[in-house]
Amino acid sequence: MKELTKTTVTKPESKPAGGKKNRLLFMLLPVLVAVLLLLVPVPHGLQPFAWHFFAIFVGVIVGLIFEPLPGAVIGLTGVVVIALGGKWLLFSPEQLADPKFKLAGQAFKWAVSGFGNSTVWLIFGAFMFAAGYDKTQFGRRLALILVKYLGRRSLTLGYAITFADLLLAPFTPSNTARSGGTIYPIIANLPPLYGSKPNDPSSRKIGSYLMWVAITAACITSSMFLSALAPNLLALALVKSIVGINISWGTWFIAFLPLGVLLILTMPLLAYWLYPPEVKINDEVPRWASAELLKLGKLTRNEILLLIFVCSALLMWIFAADWIEPALAALLVVTLMLWTGVLNWNDITSNKPAWNTFVWFATLVALADGLSSTGFIGWLGKEGGALMTGISPSVATIVLLLAFYLLHYLFASTTAHTTALLPAMLTIASTIPGINMQVFCLLMVTSLGIMGIITPYGTGPSPIYYGSGYLPTADYWRLGTIFGAIFLVALLVIGYPWMTMMF
Repeated sequence: MKELTKTTVTKPESKPAGGKKNRLLFMLLPVLVAVLLLLVPVPHGLQPFAWHFFAIFVGVIVGLIFEPLPGAVIGLTGVVVIALGGKWLLFSPEQLADPKFKLAGQAFKWAVSGFGNSTVWLIFGAFMFAAGYDKTQFGRRLALILVKYLGRRSLTLGYAITFADLLLAPFTPSNTARSGGTIYPIIANLPPLYGSKPNDPSSRKIGSYLMWVAITAACITSSMFLSALAPNLLALALVKSIVGINISWGTWFIAFLPLGVLLILTMPLLAYWLYPPEVKINDEVPRWASAELLKLGKLTRNEILLLIFVCSALLMWIFAADWIEPALAALLVVTLMLWTGVLNWNDITSNKPAWNTFVWFATLVALADGLSSTGFIGWLGKEGGALMTGISPSVATIVLLLAFYLLHYLFASTTAHTTALLPAMLTIASTIPGINMQVFCLLMVTSLGIMGIITPYGTGPSPIYYGSGYLPTADYWRLGTIFGAIFLVALLVIGYPWMTMMF
């Protein structure tokens, strides 16, 4: 059988044409928004320095939305600006009046506080797990095994793609890396076997179905596991910082388990009904997967070690959190991978996505914590709570969840969405008498993955599949609306009662 080459991912342009002028406009926009907010009179009941901090924070969020520069640069810039202007942006007059208060030292301590956050290190460790999957090709092997045994029928092939993502998700904190690095390169080889070509009427033979199943699977698994999506870990840190609630890996998994299992089992079938492939059966795909597995050969020493290490990390995250901090468990496994040769030090130092995410999230954690320490979150909660007066806790929970979910249409980054809106939602909810805050927090954070389905820019893998040539714009928006509604209703009808019963 003729060997199929790896298909190149062609992403749609995320920024309009216009070159340097548009880039300059996007660079100036965050500054302009921040300056305009700085000129707005300080709201009643809020101290000036807290409002000024919020102005810079909003500028950072605008920068993250339009990304004139990498997210890490935007976050680092915001932290540096606030630290340099700490006298006006970060500290209260009472703090500054204290003779023992050292402005320069405290400003620097705040600026680097995010780098000491355990969640940030957990993200970094999980990225190293993903590097191990990629280097040993263990992730590719898992996906090919599923395709080999489930690939004869289009429907079971859809399940194979879904289960492949499910197996990789707990150990891959970037759904972009999971999809772009393992899942997409494999499934991009499959449609040509059926005579299904991108940007062609033949795309509906099977390519369109497979690509839609893949993006929906990525969104579901991103909600199912705490460690399957980087913003999940950021959300965890925000919840702990703002309302003092700790959510463990096991708690997250149990909270989403019934809904996650239901969606995993039914989503390929729903896609099969709502976006049916023209080709139902093909014998070529299992043969191709078998040939690819033969090229990989037997399990290597490093693949076996990786499997042992990641399972050990998972067990520690679930059962040993009282004895070993999850981030330290991840770093322990990374150390073992280095000592056993599964990874080498160059794999660590050259992993640009890991370091970029590390800096990005560390700065965002510091900025979000600053909203709380300046008193802005407390003020927002008081004002928001007053607007929700008289509403029952259950109705308030549903209203806030609907707002949080639907506002994702405005964001091209789950990280920006989380940083901008989650603190406000948590603060408002905490002022409502009788609300179950643990359940509310779990509803908020577990919605982050599934909401990514609603737009072609809603989550990291979206542009990959949208740009594959198999998902026309009209189809993507239509299906995104349908599946987004299904996921939201399922979260409210199944997830909410289950979480209320369990927690």
